[in-house]
Amino acid sequence: MDYIGKKIKKVDSSSLLQGRKCYTDDLAPENTLVIKLLRSPHPHANIVHVDTEKAKALPGVECVYTHKDVPKTPFTLAGQSYPEPSPYDRYILNDKVRYVGDPVAIIAAVDEKTAKKALKLIKVEYELLPPILDFEKAEESAPIHDHPKMNVPQSVCLYDFEKNIIGGYDMDFGEDVDKVYENSPVKIDQVYYTQAQSQSMMETFRSYCYIDFMDRLVCISSTQVPFHIKRQLSQALEISPGKIRVIKPRIGGAFGAKQTSESEVFPAFVTWMTKKPSKIVYTRTETTYATNSRHKTKIRVKLGAERDGTLNSIDMDVLSDQGAYGTHAWTTLKLMGEKAMPMYRIKAGRFHGKVVYTNKLPGGAFRGYGATQGCFALESAINEMADALEMDPTEFRLKNITIEGDQTIAFNKDIRSSRLNECIERGKELIHWDEYYPNKKVAPNKIQSVGMAIAMQGSGIAAIDSANAQIKLNESGDYSLFVSCTDAGTGTDTIVQQIAGEILKVPLEDISVISADTDVTPYDPGSYASSGVYTTGNAVYRCAKNMINILKEEAGKIWDVSPQNIEFHGSHLSYKDQSMAIKELATILTTGIHAKNMIATGSFGNDDSPPPFMAGFALVETDLLTGDAKVLKYAAVVDCGTVINKNLATVQTEGGIVQGVGLALYEDVRYNQKGKVTTDNFMTYHLPTRLDSPKTIVEFKESFEPTGPFGAKSIGEIVINTPAPAIAHAIHNGVGKYFRKLPVQPEDILL
Repeated sequence: MDYIGKKIKKVDSSSLLQGRKCYTDDLAPENTLVIKLLRSPHPHANIVHVDTEKAKALPGVECVYTHKDVPKTPFTLAGQSYPEPSPYDRYILNDKVRYVGDPVAIIAAVDEKTAKKALKLIKVEYELLPPILDFEKAEESAPIHDHPKMNVPQSVCLYDFEKNIIGGYDMDFGEDVDKVYENSPVKIDQVYYTQAQSQSMMETFRSYCYIDFMDRLVCISSTQVPFHIKRQLSQALEISPGKIRVIKPRIGGAFGAKQTSESEVFPAFVTWMTKKPSKIVYTRTETTYATNSRHKTKIRVKLGAERDGTLNSIDMDVLSDQGAYGTHAWTTLKLMGEKAMPMYRIKAGRFHGKVVYTNKLPGGAFRGYGATQGCFALESAINEMADALEMDPTEFRLKNITIEGDQTIAFNKDIRSSRLNECIERGKELIHWDEYYPNKKVAPNKIQSVGMAIAMQGSGIAAIDSANAQIKLNESGDYSLFVSCTDAGTGTDTIVQQIAGEILKVPLEDISVISADTDVTPYDPGSYASSGVYTTGNAVYRCAKNMINILKEEAGKIWDVSPQNIEFHGSHLSYKDQSMAIKELATILTTGIHAKNMIATGSFGNDDSPPPFMAGFALVETDLLTGDAKVLKYAAVVDCGTVINKNLATVQTEGGIVQGVGLALYEDVRYNQKGKVTTDNFMTYHLPTRLDSPKTIVEFKESFEPTGPFGAKSIGEIVINTPAPAIAHAIHNGVGKYFRKLPVQPEDILL
């Protein structure tokens, strides 16, 4: 193949490296109103009175809005396929604040200096309410919300707002799990904790709005979900969606954070009311303490096994801390089990879980989307079970993992493609497992040890996600490809160009990619759930095939022959001794009686979400005097089906591993006793730097997924899931102590 599996340069890389203006804030003109938000200093309070008179009187202030000035239609900020499975528990502004950072007032001024000055002139009287800061006590506390509108049946969601329960699951698989567990001669029953983690993308939240010449609201935003933004703005502003256009320019990173529409509604409301362009750019501090993060969790795992190492049962019980608003609440919860338990062959399984409101930063989407937390807990328990059985954890997994052709007991997954066993075996070789396992003393106070974990994810959301693509043959013989997958720096624009180029057999420069404009490009739910290559890629694959059929059909009309007899060669079409260049055909079809708009379409939706797999291996050096643990090397072997672009797949894996190192050892969204995030900047929130990043080895074991474009599956999320359990396992193998709470700190190692 010409393009599939090759190291193709990103289509936008040159422009980005040259610093061209292509991000949201680059596109806002100088006369744009600047918006600032007055945010609550309290985690839970009623707003008694807001005095805005002095702020409104300040020269340069365009407007000041409070909860009394905005529409009263509830909505959700979760950018998920409609109907959104999240409670409609937000207003643009409310008369009650539920976490430190909740917006109280909107200020729009001629410049940032004036807007900041106006913030200080607003006086707010609060009636303080008791906050819920401990998610393990949320069910015993007074309700944070009344009864928000829900879009899913109660039998599915199990919500109980009187107990602050947003949703839950109680799912059983196979035989009676309690009996199987009790009859198993070897048992594990442990509780694991994962922390809230900040997405920490380089470009903070920002949006810019204006009214176009047709009196329509145009929102340019750094978002992963432009079509969902359009629907949300329509709901929140109480205007027709036909009056709204959303455009996604280049994005400076997202990692799931921008699947939540944090910033768009504020300039949209200001612009709709004033008819003037406005923008909002969040500071780093705002982004960290007032938007969304990964969910904090408590996960109990019970495993039962035979003495020969046969795994019998998996029982997971999850409690998830949602924070103040229910965006992405029970969808992330489900994936803690659904993207972990099916990795293993078992007789019986159970997944039970609840997600609860607290007066803290709302939980949102973060790369891995729940699977990361579930993987840490289950894989840590698997490693403990291997110890209890006195088995090498690699051999224990090889004995019990799901293999290609299986129909899993847990969550009924059809495994059509898997080389997970080869990923494990190759990972052992790359990390020199037999040399280091369990540990090797390299100095009087230093020990090196290895640990491992495996992971699975998905490719889009089964039975929900869909995508559409259009390809237009231009009059000059080149093509325009229209898609709405949202390239957040991951390279999906490049991937879809490669897929189209492979089928159409043309140089990639002959395919222009136009993406993510709700007025121009066809519907796509956006960039999340690892849907880019699989879901949108499949739509592009079908679209390109349809374009070839259309070209043959039009050439057949000109030659008066059946399209089935015409050969397509990329640059030209042929029939026997006749030949016609695509450029010539394009010219014919733009003039006279043959004139026709040459547009092909392709759509894809699937009832399945084929899982990619990964095996991760960590080599860690631990200082026994200081408790410092440093990851020296990380080996990752990934089965993402056919690798469409090896460069992009490799850097995706490397980036996910570094984020996983941060989850394992450094990152933690922390609060003081008053509910304020104390880690609200990069001086206090410790991200792994290049010095903290291990030597990383990435390899691929390519399976062939029959439902994927050219056999491809996803890769974007799975790569973050193995580092935390593998690193915790490695440290255990070095010091002999289990670490069931993240992050693993030096003091945890020494105590």
